[in-house]
Amino acid sequence: MQEKQNVVIVGAGAFGLTAALALLRRGFAVTVLEQNRIGTGASGGLVGALSPYVPEAWSVRKQFQLDALLGAAAYWHGVETLSGQSVGYGRIGRFIVLPDAYEAEKAVSRIEGAKRLWQGAATWKVLPKAAMISPKAAPHGVVFETLSGRINPRAATSALAVAIRNLGGEIVENCTVQSVVTGMVHCVDQAFKTDRIVLAAGVEGLPLLAPYLGPKAVRGVKGQAAMLAVSLPANTPLINGQGIYIIPHTAGHVAVGSTSENSWDNPYETDGLLDEVIAKATAICPQLQGAEIVERWAGLRPRAPKPEPMLGQLEKGVFVATGGLKTGLAVAYRIADALADMVAGKTPDIPLDFSPKHHFTRNKK
Repeated sequence: MQEKQNVVIVGAGAFGLTAALALLRRGFAVTVLEQNRIGTGASGGLVGALSPYVPEAWSVRKQFQLDALLGAAAYWHGVETLSGQSVGYGRIGRFIVLPDAYEAEKAVSRIEGAKRLWQGAATWKVLPKAAMISPKAAPHGVVFETLSGRINPRAATSALAVAIRNLGGEIVENCTVQSVVTGMVHCVDQAFKTDRIVLAAGVEGLPLLAPYLGPKAVRGVKGQAAMLAVSLPANTPLINGQGIYIIPHTAGHVAVGSTSENSWDNPYETDGLLDEVIAKATAICPQLQGAEIVERWAGLRPRAPKPEPMLGQLEKGVFVATGGLKTGLAVAYRIADALADMVAGKTPDIPLDFSPKHHFTRNKK
């Protein structure tokens, strides 16, 4: 019997865990190394919005995300089957608040684009009002689109970890990787010999990426969010307005968030900016008024030099998957499939925008 090739993945967030599962399904032996605990970085947040780009100015990047959203139900059902755990997924649609006539006009202009580009897989409608939304917050009505979904980030990463272990993969927590060279990953007190290495550690992985891509390979964007103890009617759509999301999760909890901060005093502490998010959410959805704040969360989401994810080969046997920013959970499993193709020596069908070369190429003016 031919011996399995080994892959070591650095990072147990959404990109690292979905990559591990994809590689296990293709017959690789997989070890995931995480310096803290599973899903404690950006993938351990509260929000979990899975929403599409607006249906206009179409590109291969937007098509990639559309395909990911359309396949999400089947993928996450498979993870639930493998793990025996719920991930909190639901394709519940989204309301988008229209605060002024300009936004309303743009929303109407996108109706035909949705019909053409989404090809009947989802709809985009403009409605005069929505039951959950204050008329004062949406004086020009709302968009209702049926493509968006929600997922519980912590439940998803937990279920992925169980699925990986059930398929024979290994996850080593509290294992800080100090250096990576072709064929070897060195931690503080042990080393792992391997055929392939995948760097998927988000912001924490910058020291490992710097030798390949320089000191600006990835940066952190701070996000703050909160979980409120309040029940909304079953299958209430996501609500998007004033730059924030309101996401009804199961078990009587609603997440609100998040900020996008490029400067901060402490990346892991919440402050008045989160209070502003909660106030905006309450103004949009009065049912949140007076709800108990179960948790306040802050963390750093990885952003590559450009907004797209970064996926590619850095040198022989070493690969990168990072930069999910706000779309990580939505596209992670498709990034993982493409990465598995690369590791297996195949050419994946992905946008060129994702390549490390693209990220370090200046845009033409």
